[in-house]
Amino acid sequence: MSNQFKNRAFTIQLIFMIVGVLFIIRLAVLQIFNNDYKERAERQALRNITQYPARGLIYDRNGDLLVHNEAVYDLMVIPKLAKDMDSVYFCKMIGIEMSDFTERMEKARKYSRFTSSIFMKQISMQDYARWQNRLYKFPGFYISQRSLRVYDKPIAAHVLGYVGEVNEKDLEENQYYQRGDYIGRSGLELSYEEMLRGVKGCKVMQVDVHNRQIGSYQNGAFDSIATEGANLYTTIDSELQAFCERLMGNKRGCIVAIEPATGEVLTLVSAPCYDPNMLVGRVRGENYANLAKDIRKPLFNRALQAKYPPGSIFKVAQAATALQLGAISPGTGFMCDKSKVGCHNHPSAGSVQSAIMHSCNPYFYFSYRRVIQQGKYKNIYKDSQYGLTVWDQYMSRFGFGKRLPIDLPNVNKGNIPDTAFYNRWYGENKWAFGTIYSNSIGQGEVEVIPLQMANLACIVANRGYYFTPHVVRYYGKDSTRNEEFYTRHETGIESRYFDVCARGMHDVVYGEGGTGHKAQVPGITICGKTGTAQNYGIDHSVFICFAPMDNPKIAVAVYVENAGPGGTWAAPIAGLVVEKYIKGEVRAEQARLYQQSNPCQRLPLTRVSKKKPTKKKTKTTAAAPAPATE
Repeated sequence: MSNQFKNRAFTIQLIFMIVGVLFIIRLAVLQIFNNDYKERAERQALRNITQYPARGLIYDRNGDLLVHNEAVYDLMVIPKLAKDMDSVYFCKMIGIEMSDFTERMEKARKYSRFTSSIFMKQISMQDYARWQNRLYKFPGFYISQRSLRVYDKPIAAHVLGYVGEVNEKDLEENQYYQRGDYIGRSGLELSYEEMLRGVKGCKVMQVDVHNRQIGSYQNGAFDSIATEGANLYTTIDSELQAFCERLMGNKRGCIVAIEPATGEVLTLVSAPCYDPNMLVGRVRGENYANLAKDIRKPLFNRALQAKYPPGSIFKVAQAATALQLGAISPGTGFMCDKSKVGCHNHPSAGSVQSAIMHSCNPYFYFSYRRVIQQGKYKNIYKDSQYGLTVWDQYMSRFGFGKRLPIDLPNVNKGNIPDTAFYNRWYGENKWAFGTIYSNSIGQGEVEVIPLQMANLACIVANRGYYFTPHVVRYYGKDSTRNEEFYTRHETGIESRYFDVCARGMHDVVYGEGGTGHKAQVPGITICGKTGTAQNYGIDHSVFICFAPMDNPKIAVAVYVENAGPGGTWAAPIAGLVVEKYIKGEVRAEQARLYQQSNPCQRLPLTRVSKKKPTKKKTKTTAAAPAPATE
């Protein structure tokens, strides 16, 4: 063979060798070093289906179911596979407009062309059954099953809370969640989110060329099982909760009831109330917007978030503190001197018990002055700073001015003014008792939340201590409980002084000249304290109580906004709450009367002329004027 042919053969062989090497290198890159094609192939042949766990159930204290789950379906889409389909027919089948289809597909593509995302969420069983057998005609679309919360009774929306779809912030903060997942947004659903949500699983399925599932991949070797969420067993009495919501049905305000011996919250009502099922499913967005626009603010949890002047119920804490500090004794008496602070007509109080019964404003003016001005320093300003510091410490032990660590979110701490507060407001050494005396009767700069008011009633019922208020008794299959909720918090005040307060509260309800007679319930001894809190508009109606007087079973706080005297509205409502819980039934006519009545001033509020206290304050004082009525 000539050299010419040999050279040609070598050249051809070399070309084949080079091409072969190039193919080998390319195959190595594709199969060994680059997973892109492998992943694309798997996306077309395999489908990772998230297995959503059943969210934990929620029960009341008697074992009645409050929240359960109901199966719903999400229509998922993988945009890369969703092509060559009859979009018009598809839209007609699932009941949407073509413009809506285009918008949803664009949103899915922006999220990921290769990863599934929700195209239509929360499809009912009926809709799914209607077109599930035709879904195979539309590549890239498939169904994912999940559960939807169902609230068995239309009560306790502010306690139970609701769930909502995760947003960008949720996705950034917690990698557990994926787009389209749901998360607790308020109430117990938020506080116990990690327990309730469970752990997601995954199922790897094979699909055919028509995008239909044809079986599990490798007999489920790569599947993981979802773990259902833990159940919650709450302290709420659902019958009492429903009754209290009916009592407050056409009012603004709140009711909080606690078992003093344990700190278990029996009922927590914020009015106006709403059905928690309104914030479930595809109508949630529209309903939420309507609730948010309501001038009565039904989404606002007044029991935990509203800062109110406590009014005269605060005198109970003032009395106990002054007794412990030795500023007064149980038999100390003061003249009802209306030149110092306004008051209603009653005999001068000759004892602490009598002062609580009559709710004498001047009495607590004088006793608070002794607490603030103890004579430790000759300088009146320095002496007042010392006294206020001591007073603040006792108020903190009552749970005022700080967040009570209840197992619900967004709890306000109220306001108990300290020396730093007044120094910022007036300047150092520029204020004394005469500037801040409105605090003595629960006005001025003092603000509390209704949960703290109910806790005050628990403290007197227990004669000096309380347990952290809580809504969940235990959770999970092992009946785990939070031991921190069962630690006693002492006020540092001797029990004998709370006995004095309890007797005074008894006389409020039963004594001649007491202001809370309407709280009386046949066969039950109730100890209570009325309050009429001054504010913009008509005064708020306030009442706290516990019952029975010995071995108390329930402590209650009632706040009715812009309804007038505490003895007129809050007291009888609290009496009905006690009656319902202890007896299991109430006087029908009495209950009907207060359910149907609406004493609240209409919104928007207008200023109401009030009688001013006779004692004048300095021009620098910004505290609210003391009320002229109890």
